[in-house]
Amino acid sequence: MCGIAGIYAITPEGANQFRLMENAVGLLSKRGPNCQQIFSNKRICMGHARLSVIDLSENANQPMHDATGRYTIVYNGEVFNFKQLREKLINKGYKFKSSSDAEVVLYQYINDGPKCLDKFVGFFAFAIYDKIDDVLFVARDRMGQKPLLYYLGHDSIVFASEMKALMALGIPRKLDMTSLFAYLQFNYIPSPNSIFENVSKLNPGHYLIVRNGQAKEVRYYSIPYNYSNLEVMDYNHAQQLLRELIEQSVTDRLVSDVPLGAFLSGGIDSSVIVAEASKHVDNLNTFSIGYADEPFFDETRYAQLVADKFRTNHHVFKLTNNDLYESLHNVLDYLDEPFADSSAIAVNILSRETRKHVTVALSGDGADEVFGGYNKHQAHYRALKGGFANALVRMASPLYGMLPQSRNTKISNKIRQLSRFAKGLSLTEQERYMAWATLMDEDSAYKMLNSKVLTQENNRRKFNIISCIRDDKQIGDILYADMQLVLVSDMLFKVDMMSMAESLEVRSPFLDHRLVNFAFSLPCNYLVNSRRRKMILQDAYREQLPLELYNRPKHGFEVPLLNWFRGEFKSAIENDYLNDDFIREQNIFNPEMVKQLKMQLQSKSPGDSQAHIWALVVFQHWWKKYML
Repeated sequence: MCGIAGIYAITPEGANQFRLMENAVGLLSKRGPNCQQIFSNKRICMGHARLSVIDLSENANQPMHDATGRYTIVYNGEVFNFKQLREKLINKGYKFKSSSDAEVVLYQYINDGPKCLDKFVGFFAFAIYDKIDDVLFVARDRMGQKPLLYYLGHDSIVFASEMKALMALGIPRKLDMTSLFAYLQFNYIPSPNSIFENVSKLNPGHYLIVRNGQAKEVRYYSIPYNYSNLEVMDYNHAQQLLRELIEQSVTDRLVSDVPLGAFLSGGIDSSVIVAEASKHVDNLNTFSIGYADEPFFDETRYAQLVADKFRTNHHVFKLTNNDLYESLHNVLDYLDEPFADSSAIAVNILSRETRKHVTVALSGDGADEVFGGYNKHQAHYRALKGGFANALVRMASPLYGMLPQSRNTKISNKIRQLSRFAKGLSLTEQERYMAWATLMDEDSAYKMLNSKVLTQENNRRKFNIISCIRDDKQIGDILYADMQLVLVSDMLFKVDMMSMAESLEVRSPFLDHRLVNFAFSLPCNYLVNSRRRKMILQDAYREQLPLELYNRPKHGFEVPLLNWFRGEFKSAIENDYLNDDFIREQNIFNPEMVKQLKMQLQSKSPGDSQAHIWALVVFQHWWKKYML
């Protein structure tokens, strides 16, 4: 995996930015610690930081040129079918100097133009410059596993893997208040927007083409989504096809010239990946983390069951609250855009410990979004179906507000979930999706900000999120919306940033586009019903996985923030990040609302206050580092 950056100069002033590229590439060095290089001519400057995974020789270093010198590529990602593509290109007369997939991508583009993207199996973000036609081509993979941001200016068009590199290249840093408003609601900023005005994230399945200083974004892939016209397939046959697709996807992702392992949480998703990978790798290295101080969040015994069954070389990292505290500043310092999914801390620690043993790790990311694995998916299903049980939940809703709500214990978390469910039952499908996708409602987010948010722009962005959710009561609409929102802007951003901070490449077999296409061709009742989630995935591997995995609650990769914020980190919150005087001087947030949040955090019913506090802390750290 690598980091890329580039400047397309429209004016001489834009070309003056080329001098900033060395610093920008240096900031991407954790993404690519093995080699950093820069290429430039009068129009273009491209930088690359390389993490060597396939073809470790210097011949695979980038920026890379074709044999004629006309085309230049900077590339981040892996195309897993590159060997097959390479053979076909050789038969057409192309000659290769390396055995890397980057060179295959370059020549495939030369041969096919933008249609080359249809042939790639993998994940990527890359840019190719054609110096004869003066065309810059920038592309991102179908699911958005690899990041790509860009800025369209009067003097230049700038792109990079990370925001810190864009800032180093001199882009304007003007806070986008609509993005900040969304951040308070979601705890992340939904793509394609960013924390800065005029900086966009290239949409998954899109490419950007620049001609004569004019940029155009074009879609080349979308999930084949049509739940109103599905071909009914025998359930047992569908399970068999699913197993074949997963095994193929895992096998494809085992190609590597460096040590490879797999994350193993003890959940169904990562266990399926380990089950398939262990067929092809003896003594597969597997890695999991647990919480020594928080038994409620610890799931390592389930991971050990899977490791024992498949005879993996298993590594367990038991974290204390002090470990989390010590990793806090590493995470905050690497984040270059506000992002408050607290599980990023755990992912970072897991990545750091895993990197001591391997350079590449397989993960189970994406299965929840693709197959319907979240609690909210089952809640949506129940809400859509209606019935007497829903009526009882609504009737009891006044009671929930009188009881303690928290994520920290089983009972208080169930009360919190019932309260959210009851509120969602009275909403339309689109309103309910937004309510359950967010942690803070619109009214509270408005009150939290001193500055006004442009209502029209906010409504436009919200419509883009929920426009796929229709009124015909299809759970498939919810899954499709999550693929566009939660997967891209939360899950994939988190895993990419936190693994790249430790120079670890993470591969997600469940996000192979062939597998995703198949999942979205299945009837919804193969995925979710009122009693079960990820039905077909669970059933397809029921005979292979330990039975205990099927009789356990789903926690997710949560971090136990509450005790931490009431203990070791309390003084930092009160005296630094959310200091009353600083909040007033900063004049972004409503001081009274911040005070209320801090009071709720210390109460018997903290609800989601720790998540809101964490969002403010992350923003404040970012603000002090990049905006003061």
